[in-house]
Amino acid sequence: MNPFKKVTFYTLGCKLNFSETSTISRVFEQAGFAKVSFDDTPDIYVINTCSVTENADKKCRQLVRRALKINPDAFVAIIGCYAQLKPEEIGQIPGVDLVLGANEKFDILSYIEEHDRSDQALVSYQNIKKTKEFVPSHSMGDRTRSFLKIQDGCDYFCTFCTIPLARGSSRNASIQDTVQEAQKIADTAIKEVVLTGVNIGDFGQGGEENFYGLIQELDKVEGIDRYRISSIEPNLLSNEIIDFCLSNSQRFVPHFHVPLQVGNNRILKVMRRKYERELYAERVKHIKSIRPDCCIGVDVIVGFPGETEEEFLDSMNFIKELDISYLHVFTYSERANTGAPKLGEAVPMEVRKERSKMLHILSDKKKRAFYEQNLGSERTVLWEAENDLGMMYGFTENYVKVKTSFREELINSFGRVSLREIDRDGIVLVDFI
Repeated sequence: MNPFKKVTFYTLGCKLNFSETSTISRVFEQAGFAKVSFDDTPDIYVINTCSVTENADKKCRQLVRRALKINPDAFVAIIGCYAQLKPEEIGQIPGVDLVLGANEKFDILSYIEEHDRSDQALVSYQNIKKTKEFVPSHSMGDRTRSFLKIQDGCDYFCTFCTIPLARGSSRNASIQDTVQEAQKIADTAIKEVVLTGVNIGDFGQGGEENFYGLIQELDKVEGIDRYRISSIEPNLLSNEIIDFCLSNSQRFVPHFHVPLQVGNNRILKVMRRKYERELYAERVKHIKSIRPDCCIGVDVIVGFPGETEEEFLDSMNFIKELDISYLHVFTYSERANTGAPKLGEAVPMEVRKERSKMLHILSDKKKRAFYEQNLGSERTVLWEAENDLGMMYGFTENYVKVKTSFREELINSFGRVSLREIDRDGIVLVDFI
């Protein structure tokens, strides 16, 4: 009989990780475990790790120490991308009892029930090339939105990225099975679904089913009011997908997040990206020709090996001219088993930080300009549950963040508002219609 009663989960990284953590947590709850907070003396800590950040090892060790300070007798399990990449290394961290790779993490409960604790951590993983199964997942707990995993893995092998090594090849369930997973969300009070994965535009991997066919079927699911596309590669964001989402869909909102990474064609080529910047500019132009108010977010990496000052400025000027709404700026960090460090001289860290700062300033300007363009317009806001010093927040369909005085009856409801003014925190104040 399992002696553990209380379990907690801590997730590092992306929306995909959150969807998987939530799915795993429901398995524990169905088995009779009580899900508690990190500080509520849990019997089991499940830490879902990320491989994207350069401090993955440091964060993992910090969380383990923090967990054992709260409960020295706790069982500590490490799963996720970093657990697949560095399983033996994680297994040596004092206090870690279990390390599971990408293929094993969804069977975590069985591993815990069968594991006799000892000074040696149980480490179970296999070569990522053998990871072929797709496990459907979606997040629950947030009354407002859910992250729906529609795809996993990636076949692109960009030279800066470890995700194919951590998650394996691109794969997904069928459209029919994915729609059934969405229906589970539709049967709850959740109003908004965010489609997530590693490379969601690759849904179907060139077979008979594809991402365009998927979104057409998801759009028919009653009970889901909004869909957002978390991130989609520009070469996979076809005009027919754009046209459907912005002109023909009942539920997909005018918001795209399209990773660029860099606006210089030489660097794009050595990154092994599958497009040049001209295609990216065409995608943005097409989106804005249909919906000038559409929000477009952009991922950008600074300090890639060999990136010269001239190339950085070329990239920055290209981004400056794009009609986009905000940036997610990442400072390049060296990753084991990637090709990038061999492709050019390392950019000094202080230079990387300075370039990151410049792009963060540009992002603030872009976001401010986008919000100003929306002032005076009427929008639909989905209000969230957070009570922040008497204020509550929500997002419009085109991803403008707004706030108003907290009213419990507004939580998880839609409201028509007029966007009035931008406050000093860069959030829009509204008038109700």
